[in-house]
Formats: sequence, structure tokens, C-alpha cells
Amino acid sequence: MGNRGSDSEASASEPELVHLEPATTAVVRGVVPMSDLRDFFDHSFGALARTIEVQRITVLSPAFGLYRGSPGETVDLEVGFVTDRVVQPEAGVVAGSLPGGRVARLTHRGSFDGLGSSWERLRSWMGARGLSAGEDRWETYVTQPSPNMDPRDLRTELNWPVTD
Repeated sequence: MGNRGSDSEASASEPELVHLEPATTAVVRGVVPMSDLRDFFDHSFGALARTIEVQRITVLSPAFGLYRGSPGETVDLEVGFVTDRVVQPEAGVVAGSLPGGRVARLTHRGSFDGLGSSWERLRSWMGARGLSAGEDRWETYVTQPSPNMDPRDLRTELNWPVTD
């Protein structure tokens, strides 16, 4: 029995509990209407690329989106990268961080449309184990999306800090 899904668009790995060290990040922050999310990501990555290049900062991770609280009509988020040092604020890019400690994680395979069900699966897994979910959570975009790729090839790591 393989780990391959049926003909569905998305699947996810088994959730796991990992321990992470806090990480320094360079991010663009915003409170964004859900309908403007894609434009916000595109704009943010452009600003981040320019600032990181100018400041000669080394990127240590794939891109991520850190979500604060529960999304509704709008979402409070940071888009960025883990970096080797603190970025100097410039062109909307500021220093941030990802939390350390215990984190529930699973890898979502497939299009971004299926992320909601993978987040719900992670929430259920945590609840079944008596783990309390933190307010913030983040997605790491392991596979960089490109216009011509098959969405089934996308890999997104879902990370949800566990509170004690």
C-alpha cells in the first residue's frame, strides 16, 4: 500500500510532532482581504527579492506564509523567508521570526485549493492527542509554484505550534 492518493487533487502526509529552534526571518506584513491574497504574495516576493539581494542576506528556507489568528474576511499574515541575519527595514520588508518549540506538522501534496482540508486534518490530529494549538501557524512552500507546473506536484508544509 503506497502513500499515493487516489485520483484526488490533494493528499497529505501523516502528521508528526517536531521540535524547532526559533528562526530569524525577513518578511512583508499585512492584513489582507482574502480576495487579494495572491496579489499580496506576488508583491511581497518581489519586494523581498530586491531587499535580500541589496542587503546581501542569505536565504535559509523556502518561502513561507505565517498566519496570525483565524482568517475571516481578511487574513493577518507575514510572507517571507528564514534568513542568516536580521534584515534592515526597507521597501516594506521588515525583520520577523518563526517560533521555536513543539510544532505539529504535515506535508500537503497538491494544489493550494486543498490546504483548508489539510489544516483541518492537522487540527483534528492535534485535538485527538490533547495538544493545544497556538494562535499563529505557517505554511512553508517547499515547491516553488510556476505557471506551467502540474498543481499535483506542489508540496506545502503545514506547521502549527503546540502550546503548553
